Order: sequence, then structure tokens, then C-alpha cells
Amino acid sequence: MRLTTKGRFAVTAMIDLALRETHGPVTLAGISQRQKISLSYLEQLFGKLRRFNIVESTRGPGGGYTLARKAEEISVADIIVAVDEPLDATQCGGKGNCNNEESTQSRCMTHDLWTNLNSKMVEYLDSVSLRDLAKQQESRGVVIQDLREKKVRVDSIKTKKLNPVGAAKKAEAPKRPLINSVFNLAKQG
Repeated sequence: MRLTTKGRFAVTAMIDLALRETHGPVTLAGISQRQKISLSYLEQLFGKLRRFNIVESTRGPGGGYTLARKAEEISVADIIVAVDEPLDATQCGGKGNCNNEESTQSRCMTHDLWTNLNSKMVEYLDSVSLRDLAKQQESRGVVIQDLREKKVRVDSIKTKKLNPVGAAKKAEAPKRPLINSVFNLAKQG
């Protein structure tokens, strides 16, 4: 079986989502940036995932995607089927057109081998949950930062630097006379 980028990207994006969803909805822009996947490609994939009730979307500020079901209830096979990724190792694609011109058999000689392989692949991918993959990443030491929390901390630090509480005022520069100024005219009048 040759899994194309569509299936690989969908599974990768779903792992990213599963790892971060405890912090609220996850944006596709964030997934795109972290996983180096085109945003427009992710939008297509997540549209399909939403139709299969694998993800839910939230609009507006603070919006993004969350899992529609628990991570342990979503299998890798569910994700791949949702994005229309075929799991077919037969050369004929299951269409019965694997005969060569000299063959009188209804299927090629290796058709059953590849059909059984397909069955095993689907069985295996159905046994691996999204939660399993997320736990695997966590055990590898993947650190998840809550970007919203980090932004709040950065904003509060900037605010403290701009308006320090209890700090002495800096010495003011000596005032120069305002020449040819509307303010100077107002003071004289």
C-alpha cells in the first residue's frame, strides 16, 4: 500500500489537534504553521473530516476545531476513509481489471494476496486510535504550549514595562519655549 500525502497530512493534523484541544479550539493556521501543511489543503481535509463527524468547528474569535468524539473513539482508518484515501494495495484497484491479455482467469495471480493485505492494513489502522498516537507523541517528550496563555503573559509583561507600578518617574527634559506654536499663543493670551 502506498499512502499518499492526503492521508498522511490528515493523520498528522489530527494528532496535532488531539494534543492541543484541551486548551480550546485549535486553528488551522496554527496546525499549518506547526506541521508545515498548506492552509488551503488543511481546509479541504477538515471539511471532509467535519462531514464525517470527526471534528467540529467553532466560528469567531477564539474559534477553530475540536474533536467531535473522544480521541480514543477515532481510529486512523476513520480519518483516512473520511479524506477519501483508498486503502487498496491491489494493482487493479478492486475493479476486476487486473487481467492481462493472455490470462483466462478472472483475477490476476496475486489478487488474493493484495486483497488480504488490504484487509490486514484496514484491521491494523482501525485498531490504532487517535489517542494512542497522541500518547505516543507525549511519551516522546512533545511539549504543548498554550499559545493563548503565552500571549496573555507576553501582553502583561509589556504592560508592566510600559506602566511600572511604584516606579519613580524619570527626570523630565527641561521645557523649551514654544516658538511659533498654537500652544505658545494660547499661553500668552
